[in-house]
Amino acid sequence: MKKLVLLSTVFFLTAIKVAAQEVTPKLTAFPEFRPATAYLADGKKLDIPMANIFLKNSSLLYLSGELTKEADTKNLLRVDFKDRTYIRIDSVLAFQVDTVGSKALYCAKVLDLKAYKQLLVNNSNITNLDLNDLMTTNMLQYTTVDIGDAQDIHFPVIPLYYYRINDKFVLVHERHLKRFFDKEDRRRMESVMNLPDFSWTNEKFLLKILEVIK
Repeated sequence: MKKLVLLSTVFFLTAIKVAAQEVTPKLTAFPEFRPATAYLADGKKLDIPMANIFLKNSSLLYLSGELTKEADTKNLLRVDFKDRTYIRIDSVLAFQVDTVGSKALYCAKVLDLKAYKQLLVNNSNITNLDLNDLMTTNMLQYTTVDIGDAQDIHFPVIPLYYYRINDKFVLVHERHLKRFFDKEDRRRMESVMNLPDFSWTNEKFLLKILEVIK
């Protein structure tokens, strides 16, 4: 596990027109750190008094003394919070959105780093700051410091969706699904894609695809 050093710099973003699915003033999934139980790949179970999900890469954060630390996701199987369970899929922690029979839709929310970097580049107030330093330090500061009236700080977030089908996980993306589905299920998927207002970020349509495939 790696330590993430906290710095005291707080920066403000005033322009927030981005193409991401949503924006958030937080860098964590929950407003406050809370108890969690982590199940490790080696079979161990750890009770963590203060934990959260880091939106930078949908990983596990936990407090250790005065430090915020990030767990190595590859060592985790799942993390249970009181009202939500995250499981490791690929390199992220994702929660279950809903099920359709034995199939399920999962979601991991992560920062849209490309849009975020563009906001930094376009903001004249911070052009003299190093972009890499902002990405690796200030984000953690924001998870632990009360910034009071700094309501203009927002971060673009995008959802990464996964299907669980026959105990296999596949990224919900047209290219990946076309390789995963057989010819008949590809046809069924395309029938949903042709519906008005279809979007790969609309959970109603994503669940509809699970309904129509065999």
